[in-house]
Amino acid sequence: MKQRMHQILLPVKQWLAGLSFRTGVVVLSSCVVFYALSFAALALPVSAALRGALWFVLFGCAKTAQYGGLLILGVEGVRRVKRWFGRTE
Repeated sequence: MKQRMHQILLPVKQWLAGLSFRTGVVVLSSCVVFYALSFAALALPVSAALRGALWFVLFGCAKTAQYGGLLILGVEGVRRVKRWFGRTE
């Protein structure tokens, strides 16, 4: 089972790593938008079940965008983004 998952996920990881730096930054930016929407959905005047479902879906999208963006950027891309914000290692 573990080897089967490795066979499936390794090509996906390699494909994501092959995308451009700019794509990684866009995906990470969408992560921020999804986080904001997930918590803004809690303020909607709808039932608690619908609020919970919205939060679950939007928070899941945020986490997926976060980890996908980090896979796209890689170690060097993360260093480059940190330099933009004035953080050095």
